[in-house]
Amino acid sequence: MPILNKDMQVCISLSGRPSNLGTRFHNYLYDLLGLNFVYKAFTTDDLEGAVRGIRALGIRGCSVSMPFKEAIIPFLDELGPSARAIESVNTVVNDNGRLRALNTDFEAVATILREGDFDRTQPVLVRGSGGMGKAVVAAFREVGFDDLTVLARNADAGRALADKYGYSFARERPDREFGMLVNVTPLGMQGSDSEALAFDEAAIRAASTVFDVVAFPSRTPLIRRAEELGKVIRTGAEVVALQAALQFKEYTGVSVSADLVREASEFSRAEA
Repeated sequence: MPILNKDMQVCISLSGRPSNLGTRFHNYLYDLLGLNFVYKAFTTDDLEGAVRGIRALGIRGCSVSMPFKEAIIPFLDELGPSARAIESVNTVVNDNGRLRALNTDFEAVATILREGDFDRTQPVLVRGSGGMGKAVVAAFREVGFDDLTVLARNADAGRALADKYGYSFARERPDREFGMLVNVTPLGMQGSDSEALAFDEAAIRAASTVFDVVAFPSRTPLIRRAEELGKVIRTGAEVVALQAALQFKEYTGVSVSADLVREASEFSRAEA
């Protein structure tokens, strides 16, 4: 990396559980491409103050993770189409003091669904209704899946999300089979929920595809069990790499190839 200097542009992340994934991904590409940027991960208990700091210090970009994806909206100047449509933000770009918000999670998931050659008539069960849940459910509707159920403990949020896109809602897993299971909760994430299985054995056996958006670790208990049963899998590693590449372009103006995205993703996970 270049020596720190007064002209270096700074990008950060804000997360309840910071990891080195984004830090290593972005800094690897900055170094490889000779860009005068640096990236650092943070958490905060003063979100409004953190956003003021982004604006006041000229921080170029900020990745936003749970639990800040919805709470950050009142402090921003402009919501791009993806963030406005689903009322959830994962990317903030500082354009000379004006804070513009996007949701590259939505774009990444939609890309995976479009390119995955999935049966769009199969029933889908999505567990979770938070900020990432909004991005995922919106992406399924965008790509053309019509039979989807939102499974969520929070009845108000879950029902509102399902209703917004013309889907079904349930607080308990419905007594039917689903072709695709999607976990958008922290279950399986590194920490206190690391050994939790997001869906029960019967649901996993009945499904043909299992998609877990947990970014770290990408091989959650759900993904490991689905692999053992021979299911098609999609992981949070794919989502986080694609969305980070989109963020990278927003921050730097530089597009990176699929090969470089894979290379940076592998590097980011080597010691994350």
